[in-house]
Amino acid sequence: MATIKVKGIVLSENNMGDYDKMLTILTPDFGKISCVAKGARRPKSALLAGTQLFCFGEYLVYQGTSTYHINSCETIEMFYKIRTDLDKLKYAIHLNKIVLDVTDENQNCYNILQLYLNALYMIAETDKDKEFIISVFKLRLLSLLGFTPRVMTCVQCREKEQLHYFSIRDNGFKCEACSRQDKSSIFMSESTMNAIKYTISAPAKKVFSFNLKNESLEEFKLITRIYFNEKLEKEYKIEDIF
Repeated sequence: MATIKVKGIVLSENNMGDYDKMLTILTPDFGKISCVAKGARRPKSALLAGTQLFCFGEYLVYQGTSTYHINSCETIEMFYKIRTDLDKLKYAIHLNKIVLDVTDENQNCYNILQLYLNALYMIAETDKDKEFIISVFKLRLLSLLGFTPRVMTCVQCREKEQLHYFSIRDNGFKCEACSRQDKSSIFMSESTMNAIKYTISAPAKKVFSFNLKNESLEEFKLITRIYFNEKLEKEYKIEDIF
């Protein structure tokens, strides 16, 4: 039976039988795939490390009747600092829940996988505000899913200046006059406006490379949280995890 080599990250792991695992792995080309890892729970298994949650690796698999089966794997990144810090783990699991919800089989997930890996790296290896990381992730993910907010002109009257309101209902920036008739509009500072513009347009590897402080940070977190929950029609709460 033909085998294929895929890179991917483990989104979930479940025990199966005495020593086996059933994994969900997010891959760039095949989307979310189910994989059986025979004997992965044995203490000396060559699959032990590469079949853990958050492991990013290269997998040699073959396709069975309804699932893939893993022949071998080589770990690329384990995100150890997430595993040893409960606070980091909490935020990583929050991202993981979202990625599980928005991905599917036979879907090109290259950009989503790249964003997810970059966000996990930021959580694991930097001291950036973790809610800021989550907010950037959510807004960029919405753009990848087709919900890019319109930011160059007022979404209602096409005015180009003084766009200090974000309309949740109408998916983008509004001027003060138009915002008065929109109860979903949220005021934002110049810094918040620039942060939103940067997040939806920056190169993938640099999307987290900016900072916000004080009021602008709170505005950014509020807008991204409400906008994300509205567009995905589901409320994601970090505090639900533990």
